[in-house]
Amino acid sequence: MAVIQLNYLSKALLRTVDVTVVLPVDTLDMESMTYTKRKEYKTLYLLHGIFGDQNDWLYGTRIQRFANERGLCVVMPSGENMFYVDQEHPHNHYSQFIGEELVEMTRAMFPLSHKKEDTFIAGLSMGGYGAIVNGLKYYQTFGYIAGLSSALMLEDWVNCKPPIIQGVDAKKYYESLFGDISKLQGSDKDYYALVKKIPHDQLPKMYMCIGIDDFLLETNRKYRNYLLKEKIDLTYEEGPGNHEWDFWDRYILKILDWLPLNKKDEGLNSGHVSK
Repeated sequence: MAVIQLNYLSKALLRTVDVTVVLPVDTLDMESMTYTKRKEYKTLYLLHGIFGDQNDWLYGTRIQRFANERGLCVVMPSGENMFYVDQEHPHNHYSQFIGEELVEMTRAMFPLSHKKEDTFIAGLSMGGYGAIVNGLKYYQTFGYIAGLSSALMLEDWVNCKPPIIQGVDAKKYYESLFGDISKLQGSDKDYYALVKKIPHDQLPKMYMCIGIDDFLLETNRKYRNYLLKEKIDLTYEEGPGNHEWDFWDRYILKILDWLPLNKKDEGLNSGHVSK
């Protein structure tokens, strides 16, 4: 398993960005002692939560081992605290960065499949929101969307409910992220409205999960009910846990089992040595 640290100039953000890539290129065929060859890798774009960075998933879960076992490329960008949406005035086009540029750039760098059915997006908390809105916005690119403990807080933002960051003006904070709050509903940042804009036969498959002790439980249930009403292909799970890495570590494995991946790759690597 190769872990690659990228650092390149983003045209969407007009600054240098950091991205961590997990690429299972170093698995050896045990008989020929040659590297196992693939023409193209299926790819998961995996987004971190608030206060995190491009290495959160690598250090907080077993994603590296899980991906290696399944021959999956995992791309983990730094999203700062920007909720992965476009912010026009400071030229923070995070949605464009995630949904267009990062896919284009990584496909140019690595042997990745260009097929929608082989291209996935997922994330936790803030990243769960980012995965859902960008997976839907760029539905022609992503075939599968997964949100873990997703920050589905649209009503809080519209009503300027105080954020978890203490001591800040709620309205100014939300408008720094989403622009004019009065125009948020119905926009490309509204995960309800986006569903209505996509031809039903082109909607990605979706997976949502959340811990039963998570403070975001009710908003996730509400969105689940909406998706089921809209007859979206949705897998939804609740389980023991809070807004925490133990939960996300367990459920990222469930998500990989849900995705159309190889269940287990055999070969010689640092985690699999046998005769």
